[in-house]
Amino acid sequence: MKKYVFMASMAMLTLVSCKKDVNDDSGESEMVPLSVEFDNIVGGQNLFLNTVTYTNAAGEDFNISMLQYFISNISLRRSDGSEYVVNQDSSYFLIRESDAATRFARIKVPEGDYKQLSFVLGVDSLRSTMDITKRTGVLDPSGGMEDGMYWGWNSGYIFLKMEGTSSVAPVDPSGQRKFRYHIGGFGGYSAPTINNIKKITIDLSASGIARPRKGRNANIHLMTDIMKLFNGSTTISIASNPTVMFGTYSSSIASNYAAMFYHDHTEN
Repeated sequence: MKKYVFMASMAMLTLVSCKKDVNDDSGESEMVPLSVEFDNIVGGQNLFLNTVTYTNAAGEDFNISMLQYFISNISLRRSDGSEYVVNQDSSYFLIRESDAATRFARIKVPEGDYKQLSFVLGVDSLRSTMDITKRTGVLDPSGGMEDGMYWGWNSGYIFLKMEGTSSVAPVDPSGQRKFRYHIGGFGGYSAPTINNIKKITIDLSASGIARPRKGRNANIHLMTDIMKLFNGSTTISIASNPTVMFGTYSSSIASNYAAMFYHDHTEN
């Protein structure tokens, strides 16, 4: 009897070891390209740096001279309910309005029909605290300084940086009326701090699920409405808060910008 129990246990162990992991590329079907496009707008208008003046819910005029933000930890849910998580090492992107080529987060996924997209706006705490050798590409602090997306004094990434001018902003030492929103904070190394990491989940069903296949490039086209940063659960006033960085009020801006994204359409 013991012999049969042992054989059954070994058979079960073999089955478990052969089970496919949805996060393991080697156990998936052929990997194919998929891109996620981030199309920045302001309300119903295209975003143009430096040249167009917009008005927020507080009635304040503003234009934008810089906009860039980190997208990371991308995952997709299939029509059958299973999830595919993109390899984390290939899942960090810096979207810069000044560089059209960065609008696309290009990944590889197994062929399939995907009804839901999730990603993080920001850089997760695990990656933020990894050894520098594990933070390469857009996460390289030395390269990140070029884009101004790393706080050396705080050992942390700026998740979203937006700068511009407004007639209601105070005059700075350069003589300009600038506002500056540099939002980050992953929760702290050894003691709790501000945590502005936001996970975004978007339903693709209404405007077209993604069907990446071999031989064609599928693209999920998202709109990023920057006006939502000002006009959300908190109405952000530039006059009252012209500069927001690593402070308590940054969480109000982060809560607003979590609602910036919506699905426009999918190209299959």
